[in-house]
Amino acid sequence: MEEFKSMKKVGLIVLFIANLACFPAMAQTAEQEVEAVIRSLFDGMRQKNATRVADAFYTEGLMQTVQQKPEGTTVGSNAVADFVKRITTTPEGTTLDERILSYHIRVDGAMASAWTPYRFYVNDTFSHCGVNSFQLVKMASGWKIVYIIDTRRKEPCEE
Repeated sequence: MEEFKSMKKVGLIVLFIANLACFPAMAQTAEQEVEAVIRSLFDGMRQKNATRVADAFYTEGLMQTVQQKPEGTTVGSNAVADFVKRITTTPEGTTLDERILSYHIRVDGAMASAWTPYRFYVNDTFSHCGVNSFQLVKMASGWKIVYIIDTRRKEPCEE
């Protein structure tokens, strides 16, 4: 009987350790968490969901675009609130679809950087392509986009 109790204890300990070993496999890595925030932003954009789009950003986030003009390169700035309003006031029947081609994410503690080539479509018609460069910070509420700068062009586009 004593031997059975001992084997039962060993069995329970092995089961406990096996369960602990499974938890890290279920947890997302920081890179996956960052990617999920970016995916959520563009899912929200396609859905015209103001809350989902706004939730991806730090309240004082900044958005910029590199603009290639005949007179030279400039940088345009945009407030997150204006972006959210533009997305949610897109005319009925118009779909905006930014398709991320790949994610190149680097994380150092509570800071992350993501480089995401994309192709942008309006109503399934190609509009432009480019690259987004995201800077994110892990806040108490999770990863938030604090800065985006992007490029926009008709071609060449990554496949």
